[in-house]
Amino acid sequence: MSAAKQTKHELLTETPVPKLVWKLAIPTIISMLVTGIYNTADTYFVGQISTEATAAVGLVFTVMAIIQSLGFFCGHGSGNCLSRLLGAGKKEAADEIAVTGFALALGIGTVLGLLGILFSDTLADFIGATENSRRQTVEYMQVILLGAPLMVGQFVINNQLRFQGSAMTAMVGLMLGAVINIGLDPLLIFVFRMGVRGAAVATVCGQLASFIALLIGFSRGGEIRYHVRNIRLNLHNFLEIANGGMPSLFRQGLAALSALLLNRVANAYGGDPAIAGMSIVTRILMLNVSVLIGFGQGYQPICSYNYGGGRYHRVREGFFYCLRWGTVMMTVAGALCFFGAPVIVQWFRDDPRVIAIGIEALRWQSAVLPLMATGVLTNMMLQSCGKGVIASVTSSARNGIFFIPLILILPRLFGLQGVEMTQAWADVLTFLLCVPIASGELRKMNQSMEDRKEDSV
Repeated sequence: MSAAKQTKHELLTETPVPKLVWKLAIPTIISMLVTGIYNTADTYFVGQISTEATAAVGLVFTVMAIIQSLGFFCGHGSGNCLSRLLGAGKKEAADEIAVTGFALALGIGTVLGLLGILFSDTLADFIGATENSRRQTVEYMQVILLGAPLMVGQFVINNQLRFQGSAMTAMVGLMLGAVINIGLDPLLIFVFRMGVRGAAVATVCGQLASFIALLIGFSRGGEIRYHVRNIRLNLHNFLEIANGGMPSLFRQGLAALSALLLNRVANAYGGDPAIAGMSIVTRILMLNVSVLIGFGQGYQPICSYNYGGGRYHRVREGFFYCLRWGTVMMTVAGALCFFGAPVIVQWFRDDPRVIAIGIEALRWQSAVLPLMATGVLTNMMLQSCGKGVIASVTSSARNGIFFIPLILILPRLFGLQGVEMTQAWADVLTFLLCVPIASGELRKMNQSMEDRKEDSV
C-alpha cells in the first residue's frame, strides 16, 4: 500500500469522528455556500433589471435543476461506489467506476443541452413563462444549456473528489468558478448591457473555469485516475451508479418538477410578482440548506468508506454527531431568516408585491428549517451505505411525495397563502417519515455489531 493511500485510509478509519467530520465538512460547506451564492448572484443582479427578468431566471432554475440532478446522479452514484470499493481495497474497480461515471455524465449533458437549445421556445412555454417574461426566459435558458456538459461534468468530479476525502481540492475548484461568475455578472449585465443573457454567459464562464480547475485537481489530488481504456458502459456499472445516484436523481429531479409546479401555481394566483417572490425565497433557502448539505457531505465519505469496511460504530457516531450540529445550525439560520425576512427579500427586488409574497413564504419555510437536518442526513446516510431503494424514498419525500399533492391542494383551499406554505408542510411530513426510517437502519447496524461480538466470543 502506498504512503498516500495509507494516509487516506488512516484518515477515514482512525481519525476521531468529530474531528474528521469538521475536517471534511468545512471545505464542503464553503463549496456549497459558494455554489449557492453564485446561483443566487444571477437572481440578485437580474433583480435590478425588472420583475419579469427575475421571474425569467426563476423559471430557468427548473431546467438547471434537471441538469444538476443528472450531474448528481452520475457524481453521487460513482462517488459512493468508488468510496466503498476503496474502503474494501478494490482500487482497480474504483478506477473503472469513476471514469465510467464521468463519461456517462458528459454524454448525457451534451445530449440534454443540444435538445434543450433546439426546443427552447417550447421548453419556455412548458416551464411556465408568461407573455411578459417569455423572451428573457428563452435568452437566459439558451446560454445556460450551452454549459450543460460542463455543469454535469463538474458535479461528477467534485463528488468523486469528496468521496475520496479530497474535499479541499473540490472546494478550490468550485470557488474559482463562483468568483468568476460573480465578477462577470455586473460587468456583462450592466456595463456591456447584455441583460439576462449576460447573467447566463457569466454563469457558463464560471462553470468552465470550475470544470477545468476540478479536472486538474482530480489528476493530482485523488487516489483515482481517469483512463479512457477503463470506461465500461455496461449494465453492471450502470446499475452500481444507479444504486448510489438514484436518490440524488429523485431529489434533484423532483426539485425541478416541484419548481415547475410552484411557478405554474404561483403564476395562476399572482402572476410574475408571485413567480419572482417565490423564486427569491427558493434561492434564499438554497443558501441556508447548502450549509446543511455541505456539512452532510463531510459525513458521506466517512459513512461510505467505513460502511464498506464494516466499521459501523463510526457510521453511527458520525450520523448522531452531524444530526445534533445540523439541527443547531438550521435553528440559527431559521431564526435569522424569520425575523429578517423584510430586509432579506427587499435586497433582491424592491417591488412591494414581490416583497409581500416573499416575506410570507420565507417565514413559513424558516419556521420549519430545523427539521430539515433529520431528512437530509437520513438520506445521505442511506445513500452512502448503498441503500438505494429506501434512500430514493426519503430523497423523494420533500419535493415529490409530499410537495406535489400539497401544491395541488393547499392553494385551492387558501389561495396564494397556500402557495407560500406548501414547502413548509412538505418539510414537516418529510421529518415524520425519516425519523422511523433512520432509527430502523441504525438499529440494524447496532445489531450487526452485537452479532460480531458474539461470534468473536
